[in-house]
Amino acid sequence: MPKNHGPVHQIELRVSELSQLFNSMDPTPFHHRDLDPDAEEFLESWALEFPQDSHFRIVVHIQNMPPDDPTPVVAEAIHNYFDYKSLLMKRNLRVLLLEGRTSLLIGLGFLAFCMLGADSLASYAFSPYLRVLKEGLTIGGWVAMWRPMQIFLYEW
Repeated sequence: MPKNHGPVHQIELRVSELSQLFNSMDPTPFHHRDLDPDAEEFLESWALEFPQDSHFRIVVHIQNMPPDDPTPVVAEAIHNYFDYKSLLMKRNLRVLLLEGRTSLLIGLGFLAFCMLGADSLASYAFSPYLRVLKEGLTIGGWVAMWRPMQIFLYEW
């Protein structure tokens, strides 16, 4: 085993029929099919129990084995599914970070506008209505920063 790889863990999955491994609603060819949600959840929950740098060997036990050896097709299907899912997660992260940067620029611009407006009202803040407007502008400006802060602090 190469030294740059983490430990290899074995995950065993037992199904009675090969069709239980795949999502029956997916019309794509067999080796590109989505995994059954239960099988996916089972594999992911086991994988999450191991360290992040781990590698996995998935062993599928099929009770009613089909006449042709499904090993290469099943291996390719599992690899394709999780490769696609990884690519999709990376794309979603890229889109989320783009949304974060965009909302940060908009939020900072709106915050600056609100703070300038509140500062200009400060000299006229003798009226209770203008004080409420000044405080409203200050609060509104900071609320505009909610989404970028949510993205950069929690969602990514």
